[in-house]
Parts: sequence; C-alpha cells; structure tokens
Amino acid sequence: MTPAILQNQRLTFLRLWHRLAPSVRLDRNLPARIQELLRDRSFGSRDRRLYRELLYTAVRHLPWVEGRPDDELAALVATLAGESAFTAPFKEQFARPDLVAGLSRENLLPGWLRAECPEAFAPDQLAALNTRAPLWLRLQTPTPEKVFAEFQARSWDFKPSKVLADAVKLLDEADLAATTAYKQGWIEIQDLGSQMILEAVGVVPESQWLDACAGAGGKTLQLAGLVGPIGWVDAGDIRAAALFELRERARRAGLKNIRIVAEPPVDATYDAVLVDAPCSGTGTWRRAPHLKWCTTPTAVANHAAWQRELLARYSRVLRPGGILVYATCSLCRSENEAVIEAFLSVYRRFAPVAVTRTFGFARGRHGLAILPARHDTDAFFVAVMQRK
Repeated sequence: MTPAILQNQRLTFLRLWHRLAPSVRLDRNLPARIQELLRDRSFGSRDRRLYRELLYTAVRHLPWVEGRPDDELAALVATLAGESAFTAPFKEQFARPDLVAGLSRENLLPGWLRAECPEAFAPDQLAALNTRAPLWLRLQTPTPEKVFAEFQARSWDFKPSKVLADAVKLLDEADLAATTAYKQGWIEIQDLGSQMILEAVGVVPESQWLDACAGAGGKTLQLAGLVGPIGWVDAGDIRAAALFELRERARRAGLKNIRIVAEPPVDATYDAVLVDAPCSGTGTWRRAPHLKWCTTPTAVANHAAWQRELLARYSRVLRPGGILVYATCSLCRSENEAVIEAFLSVYRRFAPVAVTRTFGFARGRHGLAILPARHDTDAFFVAVMQRK
C-alpha cells in the first residue's frame, strides 16, 4: 500500500473521528451513528472494516485520546487497534508504542464503577474489559463435527470452549447467516458467559419454565434444549420486535416447546422462572465501549428499582418449591447482590440457593459474578432462590 493511500486513510479517519467525538459521551445509540458515517459510497469493504476498527478503538480508549493533537491521536489509535490484515499497513505506518508508556488502564473505566465493582480494576479484568469481546456460538446439534467441517471449508479459525461442550469461539470475522449451520439451526450466537448462567443453575429436564424477559431469546432457546421435548418454556417480553425474532430463531432451531405469552396466566405455577432483567449493560462494555461513557450512577439506580419490581411481579407465578433465577449483564453490585438482598428482606418465603457450577469463580453470598478475564466473556451475574 502506497504512502499516499495510507495518508489518505489517516486523514479520513481523523475526519470521521472529529464528526463522531462530540457524541461519544452522550449518545447511547452511537453504533448507529458510526454505521451511518461508514455508508460513504467512496469506501470499499476493507475501508469500512479499517475505519470501524479505528473508531471503536478511539471510543474504547476515549480518556487516552481526548485532547490530543491529530498526529498523536492517529498514532495512538494505530498503536492500540486490533491486529488484522486490514489494519496491518495502517499500524505499521503510523503506530507509536511510546505514546502508550505511562498511561493508566484504570482511566479507561469510569471512576464511579470502583464503588460498584472493585474487582473490575484488577489488572487482568482491566485488560479484558478494554479489549473487544470474541464471538461465541452455542451448538444446537448432536453432531458438531459437521459445523466444524463447514468452518474449516471456509478457512475460519475457531476454538471450542474448555468449560462448556456446546460453546465455540469464532476467531475470524464471518458471515454466519450464509452458512448451512446457521440456516439449519445448528448454531446460535450467544456469549459464553450467557451460556454459563443456565448451566450454573442446573436446569432440571422436563421442567416448566417462564422466561419473563426473553428478548430475542438467546437463553430461551438454550433453556428449551435443556428441559427437553417434554418440558416447556413460556417466553414473554414487552418488546414485540424481539419476540418476533425469537419466533424466527425457534423455528430455525426446530424447537417446538416454546410458547410466546404476553403475560403468564394468572393461575400459573411454574417449576422455575428466569428473570433475565433489563440492566445498565455494564457487562457488555467489551462489545459496546461507548456505554462506558454515557452510563451514569443514576441510570444504574433506576435499573435496580425496575429489577426489584420485576422480581416481585414474577415471583408470584412459582409453585412452592420452585426456583427463581435472576440474571443480569451488569458489573454493578446495585443491580446484582443488592437487588437480591432487597428482595429476600421483603419476600421471606424465598431462600437463596447455591449455584451448581461456578466455572472457577468464587461464590458470593447471594449469587455468582461471571467476570471477563477468566474465560474471555462478557460480564454477568446470576442468583438462584427457592420458594419455600
């Protein structure tokens, strides 16, 4: 690649960044803004991949790049950008590793998080939280070798998980929707940490579940597979578009034991209820680094209040002896342990139950925190309670 082309790429990145930068600390929908910027018809596919990586690198390392002159900004982002075929020439031309010397990773997380999750500031967690999360898949087939054969035929690098037999990390960018494996419902995109939640609970085959906040159904599909064809899962959510996607995913996976419900029947008595609660999303910062800069303690507190309401509402449809599973993709104690403590202090007919698998994480008093560094995941929390 010629020096002139590389200089043009540098100037184009700076132009895009200066258009984006005023919105980074304000706009929770920043990915849509980035996508709009990259629709420029003069960009080829490799250009878009390069500029996307550079822009997200700058967002991820915002406190390190803010206020720098353009020459240093471009050089620092080149240094920090991920290694790939489409970033290699840019990095070789402009990277300056000396600019990273003396910079503190602790500045790459908002200061208010320290009170909510001091563990996030451990060196290994800081390193993980400030790198892009990988793409994890969940296998939905008894013959995974046919999935692996297709990936190998497409020259995609992948790595099966060491802790869950059905989890696979895809190491290359890939058009999964074009694969036979996807079209036949043999794979679903689901982070390994998300898969760990139900595995930690120990789902009983043939049981009857309510997935109260199902969304597009990642855990719903996993749950339907775990309970088996005799069990069933009722799935509800306030977002109609998400439930439409869930229907399509269930159809593709060939799962017949999922029922979409607007609200659980008033006389329902489920064996188990999953409240995968809407949250601040602090556990997804590896995938959505812009959320680091526009999430506030007030937003965390507002989510916690909503989460307490959801637990109270859906605890009513459990049979005696049934289990209530609470999960978030949050790092924040206010949304995790504190919500469970508040619930148990009011609803004394419930008692905490230890998870059945920890995956190497330490059990907390009221649940299990899944942090990114150990297994290269997003961050999650899960707690289990039983109705007496």
